[in-house]
Amino acid sequence: MSLKSDTALLNTMTCRPILECDLAEVVVIEQAATEFPWSLKNFEGCLKAGYVAWAFSNETGKIIGFTVLQKVVDELHLLNVCVRQQFQGKGMGEFILNSIIDYAKDSSFSIIVLEVRASNSRAQKLYSKVGFNEISVRKDYYPAHIGREDAILMGLDLLMLPFSDNMNNQL
Repeated sequence: MSLKSDTALLNTMTCRPILECDLAEVVVIEQAATEFPWSLKNFEGCLKAGYVAWAFSNETGKIIGFTVLQKVVDELHLLNVCVRQQFQGKGMGEFILNSIIDYAKDSSFSIIVLEVRASNSRAQKLYSKVGFNEISVRKDYYPAHIGREDAILMGLDLLMLPFSDNMNNQL
């Protein structure tokens, strides 16, 4: 089975809340794509706490990617974004980020913040591409194979962006 082109794949994406019955699949995606994955309990805790959690699925309902967001007053914290390994590099991460940005703007958040591993240059480039800027460094924030790893704190000031209604009608 061949993968669809980037445009065809993105045109078939649907977004819906992550349900408890999705968590096993979400954990499998996370474990395959991440060196230090969240546990099932991490995801369960986020759902129980009422965090925003979305699954992005193709036309067959297969989850291709997901995100977990925390609302903090007028800030939106991007806690996790992940794309199924075989769909990475096809525009899905950017699609999810743009969906998050549209949601945040339409919901009147002033900023989106996130932490990313200092060693994860691929993610940093993607975040920069959609408008995030480095704010600071959180020393020894993440576990590492040996010791700890710094996190780059990045932010996107939504008050500086023009309004668009690109994706939110589907969310």
